[in-house]
Amino acid sequence: MPQAEIGIFGGSGFYRFLENVEEVWVETPYGAPSDKVSLAEVEGRRVAFLPRHGRDHRLPPHRINYRANLWAMKELGVTRVIGPCAAGSLQPHVRPGDLVVSDQFVNRTWGREDTFYEGPIVTHISAADPYCPELRPLALEAAGQVGFRAHDGGTVVVVQGPRFSTRAESKEFQAQGWEVINMTQYPEVILARELGMCYLNLALITDYDVGLEGHPEVRPVSHQEVMRVFQENNDRLRELLQRLVARIPRERGCACGQALESARP
Repeated sequence: MPQAEIGIFGGSGFYRFLENVEEVWVETPYGAPSDKVSLAEVEGRRVAFLPRHGRDHRLPPHRINYRANLWAMKELGVTRVIGPCAAGSLQPHVRPGDLVVSDQFVNRTWGREDTFYEGPIVTHISAADPYCPELRPLALEAAGQVGFRAHDGGTVVVVQGPRFSTRAESKEFQAQGWEVINMTQYPEVILARELGMCYLNLALITDYDVGLEGHPEVRPVSHQEVMRVFQENNDRLRELLQRLVARIPRERGCACGQALESARP
C-alpha cells in the first residue's frame, strides 16, 4: 500500500486538490470510502486527498461512510487530517468569505456510525479539545498570508442535513453563541481522535444560515449560493493548504496521538 503522512478531505465544491496523482482504492473493515484516494507530493510531503462526498457529490452528509474514510487514511499512514468544509455563519461578525479555524463542536446529528469502539471492551475517548492545538495556529498564519479573514476559534454546530435550518432552529443556535453551522464535522473529527490522528477544521463561510436578523436583504442560504462562494475561494484554499502542508512539523508536538492511552475503561 502506498503511504502518506497528511490527509485532506475535500468538502462541497472542493473535489480536486492534487496534480500528477496516484489513485488508490483502499479496502476497509467498514465498507467503501467515499471515493478513490489521490496521492501526491506537496512541498516535499506525501499527501492523501479524498472528497468526502465523492468527486461527483453523490453522497449527502448523513450517508457518508465516515468510518471507512478515516480508516482509509489510517491505512495509508496518515497522522494529520485537514478537513476543509463549506459552512454557514450564525453570527454577524463572521461573514461570507471568512475562514473559521474551529476549536469546538456541538453534535446535533443522529443515527450516524460514530465510533470504532463498539465492544466487547468499553473505551471512552476524551473529546474536551477535539481540534489539534498544534495545527490551528499554523492554519491561521497560512490563512492570513493568502488573504483570508480568519477567526481564531469558533464552535461549529453539526446538524443532520441534508436540509438547511428553520428560522427557529437557527435562532436557537445563534442564542447559544455558536459561530458556525455545518453538516459533516461530526463524526469525522471524533473518529480521527479515536484513531490517534490530529484533526484540523477549516470552515469556509459561504452564507448566513437563514439570513441575518434585521437585514431583510440578506437571503436564506441555498445550495447554489454555497457552491458559488466556495468555488470563488477554491484557488485561495488550495494555496492555503499548500502553505500549511509546508509548515506542519514532521514530528508531532501535541497530545492528539495520546488519546487512546488516556482512554478510561
